[in-house]
Amino acid sequence: MLGSIKGRYIRLEVIGGINLQAPSERIPAGVYVSINLDSSSRWKSATRVLSSDKSVAWADDVTLCLDASPALSVKIRASFELDRMLGNGELVGELETSWDALLDHGHEPFDISFPPIRGVHPSLTLKATVLHSCDNQDSALLDSIVECQITQDTDAGHAQFAKYVASTTVSHLNDAVQHFQLVLDQCPVSHPDRAAALTNLTWARLQGYIRKDIEDIDSITSLFREALALRPQGHPDHPLSLYHLLKALIWRFSKETFNAAYIHESAQLSRKLLPLCPEGTYLRGIAANGVDYVIRECNKLPIETSDEYICLRQIVLELCPLGNEHRPKSLDTLAWAIRSRFEQCGSIDDLDECIQRGREAVSLCSEGHSGRDSYLNNLGYSILSRFDHQGDPDDLEEAISLYEEALSLRPVGHNSRHFSLDNLAVAVVPRFKLRGDVNDITRAINLHREALTLRPPGDRYRDCTLNNLAFALQTRHDKLDVSEDLNEAIDLYRDSLQVKQFADPERHKSLHNLSAALCSRYTQTHKSEEVEEAIQVCQESLKALPSLHPARYLSYMRLQQAYLSRYRVQHNLADLSLAVENFRLASQHPTQGFPRRIPEAINWARQAELYRHDSTLEAYQTCLELFDNHVTKRSTIISRREAATAVRGAQSLPVDAASYAARCNDLVRAVELLEHGRGQQWSLASRLRTPLEDLKSASPELAQKLSEINKRLSDAQGSAGSADRGAADKAAIQYRRLQEQWGAVVTEIRNLEGFSRFLLPPLYEDLQAAARHGPVIILIASQYLCSAIIVPTSGEPHHVPLPSITLTELNNLKGRFARALRNASTLGPKVPRNDLIVLLRTVWDEIMLPVVNVLQHVLKLKFNSRIWLCPTAAFTSIPLHSAHPFRTNVNCSGKEACLEDLYICSYTPTLSALIRSREMMKRRAPPSFVAIGQGQPGTGKSKALLAVDSEIELVRKLVPMTVNRTTISGNAATRAGALQALQEDTWVHLACHGKQDQTQPYNSHFVMRDGPLTLLDIMEKDIPNAEFAFLSACHTAVGDEETPDEVIHLAAGLQFSGFKSVIGTLWEVDDAVAKHVVEAFYENMFEDGVMDCTKAAWALNRATHAVKTKVPLEQRMVFIHIGV
Repeated sequence: MLGSIKGRYIRLEVIGGINLQAPSERIPAGVYVSINLDSSSRWKSATRVLSSDKSVAWADDVTLCLDASPALSVKIRASFELDRMLGNGELVGELETSWDALLDHGHEPFDISFPPIRGVHPSLTLKATVLHSCDNQDSALLDSIVECQITQDTDAGHAQFAKYVASTTVSHLNDAVQHFQLVLDQCPVSHPDRAAALTNLTWARLQGYIRKDIEDIDSITSLFREALALRPQGHPDHPLSLYHLLKALIWRFSKETFNAAYIHESAQLSRKLLPLCPEGTYLRGIAANGVDYVIRECNKLPIETSDEYICLRQIVLELCPLGNEHRPKSLDTLAWAIRSRFEQCGSIDDLDECIQRGREAVSLCSEGHSGRDSYLNNLGYSILSRFDHQGDPDDLEEAISLYEEALSLRPVGHNSRHFSLDNLAVAVVPRFKLRGDVNDITRAINLHREALTLRPPGDRYRDCTLNNLAFALQTRHDKLDVSEDLNEAIDLYRDSLQVKQFADPERHKSLHNLSAALCSRYTQTHKSEEVEEAIQVCQESLKALPSLHPARYLSYMRLQQAYLSRYRVQHNLADLSLAVENFRLASQHPTQGFPRRIPEAINWARQAELYRHDSTLEAYQTCLELFDNHVTKRSTIISRREAATAVRGAQSLPVDAASYAARCNDLVRAVELLEHGRGQQWSLASRLRTPLEDLKSASPELAQKLSEINKRLSDAQGSAGSADRGAADKAAIQYRRLQEQWGAVVTEIRNLEGFSRFLLPPLYEDLQAAARHGPVIILIASQYLCSAIIVPTSGEPHHVPLPSITLTELNNLKGRFARALRNASTLGPKVPRNDLIVLLRTVWDEIMLPVVNVLQHVLKLKFNSRIWLCPTAAFTSIPLHSAHPFRTNVNCSGKEACLEDLYICSYTPTLSALIRSREMMKRRAPPSFVAIGQGQPGTGKSKALLAVDSEIELVRKLVPMTVNRTTISGNAATRAGALQALQEDTWVHLACHGKQDQTQPYNSHFVMRDGPLTLLDIMEKDIPNAEFAFLSACHTAVGDEETPDEVIHLAAGLQFSGFKSVIGTLWEVDDAVAKHVVEAFYENMFEDGVMDCTKAAWALNRATHAVKTKVPLEQRMVFIHIGV
């Protein structure tokens, strides 16, 4: 047949190949096909990358003239360079054939098979076609087969190396190394083939090292590094050079006692390598196997807290994308490392990241997964750590739930059951402290005892369980006074310390606990050796802990307990000074969480008060600052209040601090401390609405930056946390980071001239602006002394001690008022309210008369002047404005004047709130009035208020005709309708049911047709043009029992949102008689036809006087004025 086509042209297509592998088992950079036509010429296909299944798709073709020999040779070669190729590569397969054989298949593709490699035949798919005509330009340009010495040596090296791999004969390896060394000798530093020559030589030597035929691994890794340096990122052969070095390091790690440095570098190389290996390529598959080994070995490394180690863990996680079998383990190990760093450094960011990683690990392990119990246990540990640091009870409950699930997966006989028993018990103890449920502490002790049986003498974890059991017993002793528990606890602590190594990083825990137990026993026995030992073990723990270790807080705390205990027995003032110094160190330790530091600062203040130490004021100041920082970090409005109520004794801090300053005659400081500590919820919220006009003039850029962060914080804070704990964590992290940005910007602003006090707690000279139109009387209800401080329009404040009433008596008075009001509601309108009269006389004699004497005789305040009452704590529940002597004058010239006969009374939650309202008065809008009435709230919501419609109509008629008036009632008085009206109208009258939620005051609400209009709804609105609101509804101006000094009620919420003047109510309103007060109020308010919200207090005063004969006493007293 050849004779008939001689001189003609044939198109040969190389379509693809399968089972293509190098005999040397080396990974090729690519594979090509060579058609040798005779001894002097050949054609080479393109070099293609090998696929993961060892196949190649070439789709390459050549047009050849058949003037040559009828025989030809087809070769498959593996190239180890994608860039410039050194030599011809390693021979994969060679087949001698003829054109006749190729053309026998017609025009159809066909396969040709090559000799087997490790039992598998490589093959090619070809197609040969005779061309009837051909332009000479289409014919192939053939290579001339002229081999230089470098090529010959390289090819000989490949051939010898393949023989070594197949036979393990070391002489072949030596021959290969010799040939490759000759090539390298001919490729000096600047030679373009040096990287390839280095790689060939080093790869052969690496295989010899793996097979223990060569030992010099140092030079092998060094040469691979040199080759990699010659092939930087972007070089076609960079990925393969990365792989070669990775392979060398992996083998070095496995052979040299698992030196972690090599696996660290292997992980870094893996992170660089994988993205450079396209999916589906052979290199990707081989590299993935190497990376898989790196991941497994990294996950076996002991946990460290160094930044380098955590960086390694993060790299390993990057190597485990979603779907990777090692991702859960890598997440868990990273979480553990970060948590360990938190335990050393105390950064909440570490703890939050650790929990996020732990949550993902658990989410990737559904029920039945072999590692789920461990991941649940570790996540529980992290969340319990956050509870210890942040004090969120939701964290405690979640940790217990996770531990219980882990325990359920570790039944009796499971080799990790002892971990779950011990950990669950550790979590249940703080719940006992919070709730006082004896079942919790009993369960904790039982769990620890069971764990101890599973950790017999010699067990590496026995010391931990001994310590934990002792702590549980000590806790039961402290709470329930079970005397035998304390002695057993001390014995167990000693046992734990005997078992622990002196260098054990957890040793300090047992030392701290032993110190506390010894102190506790010393208070009973007064044996000096016990308190001496308590001090000594704490000092030992301090020596072992770095200066910023969070646990140093515990050392300081236990030391102050020891010194204070000894002072109480021995009365040595040096011990008191040492106790105070350790109070100071503990409460100010920067890496410990606020929920631990705040109680320590409170205890400091209490003890300093008790023993009259000169650090008392410093202690109170520290308390308030810590408390402010703690609450600020919470991301939701409700969680801030929860944080405020969670710390025992914190609620009375502002009044006690002010009382102490007043007793020291530092009245200016007393006012400042009180303002700093009270109304904190409103102060925090108002920061985000601070007017920035002055700042814009000084620094427009900072003003814009702060405004943007304020907006983002406001949007992020929300009213309540998400039910999804993971989502709640993310929201809290986002909020905290925004807070950090906010703090950084505020710091910049304070560096500006004239802004050094920007958003800091105000000084007295700023606060005195609240008294611009009349004195502010602050009523302080402290356990140490009840008194009043009068802030005058100018000059220094005045202190008015109230020696006739104590805090206990004030609380009794509050209870008597509640009973008298309930009784009054059952009486007819004409029946005298004798109980209330007696109580109001007490309020006059013991509280308000001493204040009035100063107003009249010291300040010379004129009759009918305005005064503002600012009650604190228990005073907030007393109707101070209604104080009345109910007596005739001594000379029988008439009745003695009551407070409202003498002055026009208003209330203010804080001085800052009044100042803010006055500032906002500068922005006035044309007045518009809306009357909102909802007397029929819907079936089952509340009883009908039959007088509401007539009240709304009455109000509408009394509003000046010149004002734009709107009425919303019946079906139109919905939550959305009322909220829109509050935003659009400057004056509002609201007649409906009001509900004060005592357990969660932010849920206090007005009852609308379709649902509640809550305090949270109102707080979220910024209504700067609003002026006046009359809240003709029950309980709109009374706070909750737990946080009275936060003044969280509906009237305060409207004032915060922008209403400068508000009429609210202290208790239940009788709508049938309230309309008389409403009518008299608006008649006085609009007597001159002018809409002036600053007249509201005067109008209310006149109205309550005017309706004395129509309205019972308690229904006149119920209305109070708040604001300007």
